[in-house]
Amino acid sequence: MQNNKFGLNALAAAATLLVAMGGANAAESQVVKIGFAGPLTGPSAHQGQDVEHGIQIAVEEANQQQLKIGDKVAEFKLVSEDDVADPRTGTAVAQRLVDSKVAVVIGHYNSGTSIPASKIYAAAGIPQISPSATNPALTQQGITSVFRVVNDDATLGRYAGNFLVSKLEAKRIAIFDDRTAYGQGLADEVTKAVKAAGGNVVVREYTNDKSTDFNAILTTAKAQKADAVFFAALDYQAAPMAKQMKNLGLKARFMNIGNLPNDSFKQMAGSAAEGVYAWNYGTPLLEMPKGAAFEQKLKEKFGVGVVQSSPAAYDATWAAINAMVKAGSAEPTAYLPVLKRESYEGVTGTIAFDDKGNLKSPAATVFQFEAGAWKTLAVQRD
Repeated sequence: MQNNKFGLNALAAAATLLVAMGGANAAESQVVKIGFAGPLTGPSAHQGQDVEHGIQIAVEEANQQQLKIGDKVAEFKLVSEDDVADPRTGTAVAQRLVDSKVAVVIGHYNSGTSIPASKIYAAAGIPQISPSATNPALTQQGITSVFRVVNDDATLGRYAGNFLVSKLEAKRIAIFDDRTAYGQGLADEVTKAVKAAGGNVVVREYTNDKSTDFNAILTTAKAQKADAVFFAALDYQAAPMAKQMKNLGLKARFMNIGNLPNDSFKQMAGSAAEGVYAWNYGTPLLEMPKGAAFEQKLKEKFGVGVVQSSPAAYDATWAAINAMVKAGSAEPTAYLPVLKRESYEGVTGTIAFDDKGNLKSPAATVFQFEAGAWKTLAVQRD
């Protein structure tokens, strides 16, 4: 009887010790929520999922390293919201992320959602780092807690407009946009650059971000004898436009900015992809300092490589995490000053921000689809 009692006492003591150890571990760790918002459903879901993949890799790596913020090990948790690339939904999910008490938001993917959402994050004092929102207005609002880790459209539009006139020697250019904050702003910048370079904009039209029938505006471009077409829209619209140009016999060079150099566009456009020009944000993946290794990580975990913005999303996440670790706090008021001045060597290159929250020394690349693959034509920096 005494032996049995001794065994029960030993078990009770062990259980008490385990509970105590669990309590100690809980006391020595803290949960830090990383927010993300972007399109996870709808026609641009593959772009939003790409961003989410980059954040997930960064969060997993940080947790594996058991980083300390202050005297506690941080347990980073990703909180994702689907904004369906819609500005109204974007503000709703922004409020949900604020209510979830995230320490930072990586996103949104689109400029049209990032700009209105930025006001909600700013009011709550939560830093926002977009890996893909390129409308210049995002960082021109006087908000001191908003950042981006890509080039903006004022710069890229200038590059593209100059390239159309100076390199492709286009004389009569048709410029279209999808009427989103991204598309319209970008097309306006390209229009200004074309005119500044001495080019002639013979058609300036717009559609919407849901349309896939562009025959009417392309027929106008053909009637105006356009020798180049620029379309500011995402790949799921650029692909049908390329097909319809071919079907109409519009023998104009076709150029886009943003997210064409990927397998999705090649699959959607088929043979119409041949000859297409595309500017993209940053340097080519395999020329990024850690691009090949990052691509392999994505393929091993998700079965798909980089679509467009996952390397920038990864870098944005690590920029925030590094700032929290250096500041010894996940409270935005404590780590925001560190984020503003930090310099971090990421997958895409050096992540450091200017006084408006824009990336210092960003690069851009122009590609052409040739013989079934994207070929790098040039990398440009100011």
